[in-house]
Amino acid sequence: MVRYSESGLPIEPVYGPAGLAGWDPDAELGEPGGYPYTRGIYPTMYTGRAWTMRQYAGFGTARESNARYRQLIEHGTTGLSVAFDLPTQMGHDSDTPIAAGEVGKVGVAIDSVEDMEALFGGIPLGSVSTSMTINAPAAVLLLMYQLVGEQQGVNGHQLNGTVQNDVLKEYIARGTYIYPPQPSLRLTADIFRYCRAEIPRWNTISISGYHMAEAGASPAQEIAFTLANGIAYVRTALAAGMDVDDFAPRLSFFFVARTTLLEEVAKFRAARRIWARLMREEFGARNPKSQMLRFHTQTAGVQLTAQQPEVNLARVTVQGLAAVLGGTQSLHTNSFDEAIALPTEKAARLALRTQQVLAHETDVTATVDPFAGSYAVESLTDAVEEEALALMARVEDLGGAVAAIERGFQKDEIERNAYRIAQETDAGERVVVGVNRFRTDEEEPYEPLRVDPAIEAQQAERLARLRARRNRNAVTAALGALRKAAEGPDNVLYPMREALRARATLGEVSDALREVWGTYVPTDAF
Repeated sequence: MVRYSESGLPIEPVYGPAGLAGWDPDAELGEPGGYPYTRGIYPTMYTGRAWTMRQYAGFGTARESNARYRQLIEHGTTGLSVAFDLPTQMGHDSDTPIAAGEVGKVGVAIDSVEDMEALFGGIPLGSVSTSMTINAPAAVLLLMYQLVGEQQGVNGHQLNGTVQNDVLKEYIARGTYIYPPQPSLRLTADIFRYCRAEIPRWNTISISGYHMAEAGASPAQEIAFTLANGIAYVRTALAAGMDVDDFAPRLSFFFVARTTLLEEVAKFRAARRIWARLMREEFGARNPKSQMLRFHTQTAGVQLTAQQPEVNLARVTVQGLAAVLGGTQSLHTNSFDEAIALPTEKAARLALRTQQVLAHETDVTATVDPFAGSYAVESLTDAVEEEALALMARVEDLGGAVAAIERGFQKDEIERNAYRIAQETDAGERVVVGVNRFRTDEEEPYEPLRVDPAIEAQQAERLARLRARRNRNAVTAALGALRKAAEGPDNVLYPMREALRARATLGEVSDALREVWGTYVPTDAF
């Protein structure tokens, strides 16, 4: 009986040499650290050092999140990853009516540079790598981080980290967009230029398939639509007059890792190969770093269950193993209780320990790309690549990623796949342990982490104090300069930085750009 992968591709009961007839390992694999990077982007991979262990965290106030970051660092985290609340993600201050009930709920509330100071208090920004999951207002949070670094005596050339800054996937899968696509892409290009001059070690974008996968995208859809968005960002930067080898080495990606280990390993290998060939053959990139697909991985939150939540520890272990065997550069492992609420301190520590067991107690770090040459994995890698390339061709036929987004193509395709998965689960064809099979009559009680509702009032009070003591005229002038830059071709990050330095808030800066660029209203045209 033939089973089918998450992408709907057949998985044969037995693979052998016949499945790879005509397959050329020199062309399809190369050497580790060599084009087309199927086997990984570094020659030694984890035999030299392990991946960066990031734990995505942030909730409540900046001071509460700071305490969690310190705990994670003490337990061995090698990179921080910041979650922001919904008002922050949408460019709203905590005291605006639209933020009511959401302050500090799914991440930390950041309204001003002073909140960012509290978030990283006592954490030396010159020696940590920080990833910030923020998109439409990515420039604002990045500049706040830079200003805090300056206060610590750390200049921009010493800062190291990543800002997600992938607004195209927001139109497809998440909805936390602010501006229409074209000014959003202009802002992305401004970030590229600014970081090259001011924060050269910073990864200027993390082109994300994770959120599309969480919305229901198959592995093939995940890499196809993510790489199609990557093409759009590259074309935007080129149109702005940048050379491909000036910005492409700082591009990074963000993928999910599911429990379907074999297809996930194949997916990561196929994505590297597709991107390397695109950058070399279509965009003429000559710097090997421009051709390397570097990516962060997070285990699949959508596969976690509220039923029998401890079983999620097993799921996350398999998902983390898939990411490592697929060659990720950094990894976040979800906490077992995240299907219920924000993770407790113990659950977050267990998630980190999962990575540490993989790195130090298994032998997966002893050799590079251990699945290379596997009949099954190489066949799946080719199959996922073929399916992804076909989807990317459809996006191109529609005029590229932005045109396809405006027609609703990617969103429609993802929703179709999500519906298929739901039908298979409901019918029992897709087993979910503890949900549609192996259920228990009674669930053990669990006490989740709860966010104090008083946080909203506390943030409003902080904002009121900030506005009372700052120089109002300086803020007004700085926001005026920002609007003027947005109306013309100048890089908006320089006047934006000065507005934030004058203690303009995230909402005020975002509103200044809204006045010039407008806001995005989606259509269902496809």
